[in-house]
Amino acid sequence: MANNTAQLQEKSHPMEDLLRMDRMPHIWCSGCGLGSAVTAFVEGLKKAGVSYDKTAIVSGIGCTGRVAGYLRLDSYHTTHGRAIPFATGLKLANRDLTVVVFSGDGDLFAIGGNHLIHAARRNVDINVICVNNFIYGMTGGQNAPTTPLGAYSSTAPFGNYEMPFNLVGLAAASGASYVARWTTMHARRLTDSIATAANKKGFCFIEIVSPCPTVFARKNKGGTGLDMLKEFQTRAIIDHDADPTTIPLNMDNEIVCGEFVNDDRPTFWENVQAGIKARLEKFANWEEMQSNSRKISHKKDRKYTSSRDSSIMRRNT
Repeated sequence: MANNTAQLQEKSHPMEDLLRMDRMPHIWCSGCGLGSAVTAFVEGLKKAGVSYDKTAIVSGIGCTGRVAGYLRLDSYHTTHGRAIPFATGLKLANRDLTVVVFSGDGDLFAIGGNHLIHAARRNVDINVICVNNFIYGMTGGQNAPTTPLGAYSSTAPFGNYEMPFNLVGLAAASGASYVARWTTMHARRLTDSIATAANKKGFCFIEIVSPCPTVFARKNKGGTGLDMLKEFQTRAIIDHDADPTTIPLNMDNEIVCGEFVNDDRPTFWENVQAGIKARLEKFANWEEMQSNSRKISHKKDRKYTSSRDSSIMRRNT
């Protein structure tokens, strides 16, 4: 028995190099999709070949906000809705870092929505991974900005009457360089997307549609986590050519997945550098023009002074 115990202790977790094993077991509910999302993220980083010593992960508040605390990276658990501005500061202070924001739909698109659209507009060179479970899971099942029309929550006991955000559409319309959506059923494709985003310049956004059996499914008769995964499998289609602004999610429509945007355009820092360079060049040319103007003016002054002195000397003689 002692030998068996020793052998078990010697066995390492396959992701031990990137997980804080001293904080296990995690707090997430049985059937939650966050474990699958974190697994895809770890495998994606490995596939991307990025340096773990130069990778930082930033999370906000909520169930997904716990991710930063479980990863053996430079991790930052920030205040509610402020993960993106914090990550922006990290990236601008040290541009060698791969900076990833890993948070939930409520944190990123409710209180943090303003920061997201402007970071995408500026094309800040960070990755944003949003786990969308359609509800505020940690705080009691309140309506989220992604809760489908007609779905039930603790703050919508008669059904949700508010139109939800289409996350990929909003990110694309705001100017993100890379936009993708997958469910936790699409483990390999999600892993590939995370690897792609890790090696791409600009604002990269990935939506992960994830089951929440404890809160969302319980209030909407969705069954277990496995039942929700089977539903994802039935409803999901892959269409990379789909217009992300026309594929919202509701309670029973197709879940259109794919890589919808993959563009190359200047990042915020590149625009800053280009603007400063243009200004300095303009200033340098202006300085040169001013210098030449002063030289010409000086020559004219000397010519005028010499002519005036000659005239005075002639009159005196």
